[in-house]
Amino acid sequence: MIFRLDERLVFPNPELAEPDGLLAVGGDLSARRLLLAYQHGIFPWYSDDTPILWYSPHERFVLHPHELKVSKSMRQVLRSGRYKVTTNRCFAEVIEACSQVPREGQDGTWITADMKQAYINLHQLGHAHSYEVWQDEQLVGGLYGVHAGRVFCGESMFSRASNASKTALITLCQTEQYHLIDCQLHTEHLESMGARMISRQDYLHILQSDAY
Repeated sequence: MIFRLDERLVFPNPELAEPDGLLAVGGDLSARRLLLAYQHGIFPWYSDDTPILWYSPHERFVLHPHELKVSKSMRQVLRSGRYKVTTNRCFAEVIEACSQVPREGQDGTWITADMKQAYINLHQLGHAHSYEVWQDEQLVGGLYGVHAGRVFCGESMFSRASNASKTALITLCQTEQYHLIDCQLHTEHLESMGARMISRQDYLHILQSDAY
C-alpha cells in the first residue's frame, strides 16, 4: 500500500513499503520533513513529471568506512597530490554538477530544481555537506549528502576527471566522522570499493543507535 502524505509531519512505518521500496507520495521538501525522513531511513526520489515519491528500500547498499577498499593505482593517485579536496566550499555548484551527469538507463535527472533548493536549504542549516575535488583550481569532482547522526546519506556524486569522485568518497571515509556511508542504490563502482547490501532492519538499527 502506498501512502499519500498531507500537511501533517509524519511518515508511515518503513516496513510497509512496496517491494520496490516506494512508501509514500506527496508532502513537501521542507527541511523538517526531509530530516524526519532521513532519521527513519526514507529518502525522496522522483522526477519533474511525477509527484514527490518517498522510498525506503528493503535492502540498503552501504559502505562501512573501515571496509573501504582502495586499489594500488588509487593509492598512487592519492599520493600524487593531483587533487585537492575541500568540504562545503561550493555546495550549490556540486549539486548542480551532479544534476548534469548522464545516468545509464535514465533520460533525465532526478535532481529537480525543487530538490536542488531543498538540499541547499539543508546545507545552509548545517545538515547537508559537500566534498569538492579540485585540479588546478578547477572543480573536477565531488559528492553531497545529508548527515543523520553518524550516518552519511550520500545523494549523488560526479566526476569530470579520472578518479575524482573516488577521491571525494575516500576522503569522506577517512574523516572518521561517520559509522556508515549510505549509498542507497547498488553500483558496481561502489561495490568494488567495499560497499555491500544490508537489510533495512540492520540499517535502521545503525541509524537509531547513532541518533541525534
